[in-house]
Amino acid sequence: MSITMYGIPNCDTIKKAKKWLEAESVSYEFHDYRKQGIDTDMVTQFCQQLGWENVLNKRGTTYRQLTQEQKDSLNEQNAIALLVEQPAMIKRPILLVNNQYHLGFKADQYSTIFS
Repeated sequence: MSITMYGIPNCDTIKKAKKWLEAESVSYEFHDYRKQGIDTDMVTQFCQQLGWENVLNKRGTTYRQLTQEQKDSLNEQNAIALLVEQPAMIKRPILLVNNQYHLGFKADQYSTIFS
């Protein structure tokens, strides 16, 4: 089973997800946006699989700092460009398990994925 978790290491939700995977002895690779980078292809893939509105984290400070005009004019194309520029706005974690993407972390959701 091939598993990759995408995110930034200091995120609390990432920490919880990592802790869960380690407790369940699930081995995974961690892709750190800041260290390993991110590009348009990767973000486009996330958005095609999960929907750009889901991938965009509207609860974070980075999103809240956008102008109202930027928020109002968001569409898939400019959202992807924005997410590549500001990976902190990507909802975390994104988990890739056997070519299937999963968004966010909830223990019961992970239990279902790995059962």
